[in-house]
Amino acid sequence: MSAPRTPVVADPVVVAAGTTAADAVAAAGLPTTGPKAVVVVRDPQGQLRDLDWKPAEETAVEPVGLDTPDGLDVLRHSTAHVLAQAVQDVFPEAKLGIGPPIENGFYYDFQVGKPFQPEDLAKLEKRMQEIVKSGQRFRRRRFSSLDEARAELAAEPFKLELIEVKGEGLDSSEVMEVGGGELTIYDNLAANEEKVCWSDLCRGPHLPNTRLIGAFKLMRSAAAYWRGSEKNPQLQRVYGTAWPTRDELKAYLKLLEEAARRDHRKLGADLDLFSFPDEIGSGLAVFHPKGGVLKRVMEDYVRTRHIEEGFQYVGTPHISKEGLFHTSGHLPYYKDTMFPPMEMEGSDYYLKAMNCPMHNLIYRSRGRSYRQLPIRLFEFGSVYRYEKSGVIHGLTRVRGFTQDDSHSYCTQEQAPAEIKHLLGFVLSLLRDFGIDDFYLELSTRDDSRPDKFVGTDADWANATAVLEQCALETGLDLVPDPGGAAFYGPKISVQAKDAIGRTWQMSTIQYDFNQPKGFGLEYQAADGTRQQPVMIHCAKFGSIERFIGVLTEHYAGAFPAWLAPVQVVGIPIRDDHGDYLEDFAATLRRQGIRAEVDLGDDRMQKKIRNAQQQKIPFMVIAGDDDVAAGTVSFRYRDGSQRNGVPLDEAVAHIREVVESRTNSGPTAAVAEEAVGS
Repeated sequence: MSAPRTPVVADPVVVAAGTTAADAVAAAGLPTTGPKAVVVVRDPQGQLRDLDWKPAEETAVEPVGLDTPDGLDVLRHSTAHVLAQAVQDVFPEAKLGIGPPIENGFYYDFQVGKPFQPEDLAKLEKRMQEIVKSGQRFRRRRFSSLDEARAELAAEPFKLELIEVKGEGLDSSEVMEVGGGELTIYDNLAANEEKVCWSDLCRGPHLPNTRLIGAFKLMRSAAAYWRGSEKNPQLQRVYGTAWPTRDELKAYLKLLEEAARRDHRKLGADLDLFSFPDEIGSGLAVFHPKGGVLKRVMEDYVRTRHIEEGFQYVGTPHISKEGLFHTSGHLPYYKDTMFPPMEMEGSDYYLKAMNCPMHNLIYRSRGRSYRQLPIRLFEFGSVYRYEKSGVIHGLTRVRGFTQDDSHSYCTQEQAPAEIKHLLGFVLSLLRDFGIDDFYLELSTRDDSRPDKFVGTDADWANATAVLEQCALETGLDLVPDPGGAAFYGPKISVQAKDAIGRTWQMSTIQYDFNQPKGFGLEYQAADGTRQQPVMIHCAKFGSIERFIGVLTEHYAGAFPAWLAPVQVVGIPIRDDHGDYLEDFAATLRRQGIRAEVDLGDDRMQKKIRNAQQQKIPFMVIAGDDDVAAGTVSFRYRDGSQRNGVPLDEAVAHIREVVESRTNSGPTAAVAEEAVGS
């Protein structure tokens, strides 16, 4: 969940040889204090530099403000250093792990004698406030040799380990300590003297001083394995958030409160939609009857839409011999995220982590002509991925899920039109479910890591250009994601905002020129030659499970009437009105409406409260006057009501709202217009 990280480009300033970037920023009259302060600069190679950086020759640099995505990352990483300093002040025995910026905040890992408690976090916050107010300065220092670094950090075993690996095999966005070809350390200096208050291995950059940390809060602590491996020591991770101003911090905390109210894990339990039984295993969901209705309605609708868009429905097994994933190229690239193999009859079998290899076999099962292309195959394919326990999160990050997965096989010339078709399809489908605020992200390969990608430079350049052009033609914002491509080709992902402004990655479209080659896929061209097709992967929701989680939070559990597991509940004023409402509900069920009657022992007002808590769109109430007149009374989720509606008109109103697939809830005003009374 993140906002578009579009770079904010400022007019460049020129740093004269032998002077600092801070001198150039000051000479240009740019702010150096406050929420828009320039905190670092970007050099011509794109590297962020501290303001006390001195280039060897005159250099034009881009000022980076605190209110930009990069500026916020610097703010949060600097706050992580302040946290680490506070921890070692309060708990001197603590050993340091890593402390990167993350979305909306930061964390830092520590090895301590016992887990942090809430009162410990309060002590740490107090000490951090003292450090921030003191105005300590961040100063970069380069180690002259590996031995010098080892000697200075002899008491920090985890830092020593990072020094030895020099960043190789580490995620540079997570491990801020090493990388970039040199070893550096940041000293926290007292405000008005050269006294070193604290130091930490880091490649930087950092704020000029701690007073630029406008507001922060420590959120929680949790256990975390060193470098993410269960084989390594377990550390204590402290999470925090930091912002340029107190108002921004307050707004973020308010957003978190609203997000907690909408948390799909809580709503899933409250609304009896799904659960995660320990007996089955972590990250594996079961859908209860109401959740099953929601899942079925979504799948039925999406299946129909695929058929309307020219896709053919297929089905493939959940398990396959190992060789299939070697042919597709997924082994060894994806092996770490696949469940361990099972040995049977002399062969290793894997639970499938993706559907595309099996779709390739369907395509390859018979000869294909250019006249048949594009061929579009689609299935709800269940896949299994061995996500680490620390990242599993309700339905939005699971180990077993179902993809609404399609693969289009087409000629290279047809690829742009097919991608445009898919983009139009996925955007319309998301809008059908009430998601309509998007931007696009273009994921490309990391040219510095050729070992992570397969295919020629020319193939990658062509595929990337095609995706970029198709994305631009939508008119939506396009944000670059360097290095985020799959090993077999670049991709477009649809990033969608929910009702409270959080961004979720939804649909993906990937251009694949590698798997068709690996599987020997062919079609007969017009000139009689055998040609290789292009393969376009597309997941509309990403996964059904994840999309249900996102929708649950988007609607705060109050699903639109067409999606609601229970659309109508009858509430009798007295027990003897139950049969009347049962007949009404039976009429609705015969017309495809999901209706039931609450015949429980609770009083009527309690039944209404129960229905409101279950977020049922229509509450239909009947008493003596309704039975005598052949009417019912409506009560809606927003508390409004409409009395004395004739049965035929009530049925027509409910059907009209449900069949319209409107994504807003019915109200008395809507009812007034619908029944014409």
